[in-house]
Amino acid sequence: MSAVSLPKNGREIVKLEDAWKIYQMGTEDVKALRGVNVTFEKGDFWAIMGPSGSGKSTMMNVLGCLDRLSSGAYYLDGKDVSRLDDDSLSELRLRYLGFIFQSFNLIPQLTVQRNIELPLYYLGWDAVRSAQRAKELAEQVGLGDRLGHRPTELSGGQMQRVAIARALTNDPQVIFADEPTGNLDTATGVQIMDVLVKLNEQGKTVVMVTHEPDIAAYAHRRLHMIDGNIDRIEEGTRVTAVHPAGFGPRKELGTPAVSPVEGIAAAHRDAPRAAHEA
Repeated sequence: MSAVSLPKNGREIVKLEDAWKIYQMGTEDVKALRGVNVTFEKGDFWAIMGPSGSGKSTMMNVLGCLDRLSSGAYYLDGKDVSRLDDDSLSELRLRYLGFIFQSFNLIPQLTVQRNIELPLYYLGWDAVRSAQRAKELAEQVGLGDRLGHRPTELSGGQMQRVAIARALTNDPQVIFADEPTGNLDTATGVQIMDVLVKLNEQGKTVVMVTHEPDIAAYAHRRLHMIDGNIDRIEEGTRVTAVHPAGFGPRKELGTPAVSPVEGIAAAHRDAPRAAHEA
């Protein structure tokens, strides 16, 4: 298989055109996405919201190349990836995307360092280079003194920081965060959101699914789904971030120019097919 590469395409990073996703449930067709059209620009921070069954998780799975559209097109940095085979999608996830999950998806037998290094193993990095990258990222998320610890020795917030560090190993073009604060208390959730805000300030595109309006308020734009359609898009100044150690000073964040509208290695390489919305 030849390596998958993405062309540079100006500001546009994600684009869905007439996107449909239909699941077969016995004799019934479940239309999880119904002709969705939306464009995200590089450097944006989007929150995708909606009730259960609205299509938000299906959209996230499609955007993260964990599932394919039934019809329509998905352009990632200008390349139509909606018709790629499984191996090509795995390669794309590994090299260009980062994933953060509600349940952290850390391997309990591995140390913090080894969990962060895991995607680099599949990228073919040598041990010395991988260790250095893991150390740099652990320090970036405030866990430089926890490299030898295992997940069971960490708090929920620390485990999510490890997951964020792991998501950054490949310097992803887009970070997908699926309910990143869902298993955390309020104060710890704020800390995790501050980390994501700072990464966005540094130029990372962040796409997040959340049920919580106060968490969605950290995003530049909030996309509300209902019955497989985009109901509305809200824009406005997002909440102030209080950056953790290593992430810079407190800063009021404004709205940029208006545009149109992983877990473990398996998340990068062999993620299972996404089921329909629960």
